[in-house]
Amino acid sequence: MLRKLLTDMLLVSGILLLAAVPASASTRDPYKYFFDETWGDFQEELANARAQGKKGIMIFFEMDECPFCHYMKKNVLNQPKVQEFFHKNFLLFAVDIEGDVEIVNMQGKKMRQKDFAFKENRVRATPVIAFFDLEGKRVFRHTGKTAGVEEFMWMGEYVAQGLYKKMSFTRYKRMKRKQRKQATTTK
Repeated sequence: MLRKLLTDMLLVSGILLLAAVPASASTRDPYKYFFDETWGDFQEELANARAQGKKGIMIFFEMDECPFCHYMKKNVLNQPKVQEFFHKNFLLFAVDIEGDVEIVNMQGKKMRQKDFAFKENRVRATPVIAFFDLEGKRVFRHTGKTAGVEEFMWMGEYVAQGLYKKMSFTRYKRMKRKQRKQATTTK
């Protein structure tokens, strides 16, 4: 009887373990799979982005206690399709807006992370998602979390395709929503 009970418990445990695998396998740690490692020399990272044929650099300005930063990492930046698209187009870095770690900005000037965030990029709330072209010029900035994966992907497309030169991101989102609606009504 005890043997049967143990066998049944192992079977149930195995089934529960297998059921849990697809959920965890569908997301990946953003610090391992989204953000690139850096020594904090963003002038050097610009050269790396050019050498790798990227469209630019994206910096995710964050802080530990930020619930919207956690939302982005838990629901958006951990998605494999997001990670693949963004890695194809950008070098991706996280910067702690309260950090005292010394970095080198895009122009080669040494400063602390918090000065880079606050003084140079005027980060007052987090997250701030900032895109820089290959010359180090900030070309797009978004403050706060996105509505989800779809909006974040649109943001990446908007910058990667250079559409920030032609229209606002709000207009681009309207256009994408209209296209999505048309696609679902024609099916």
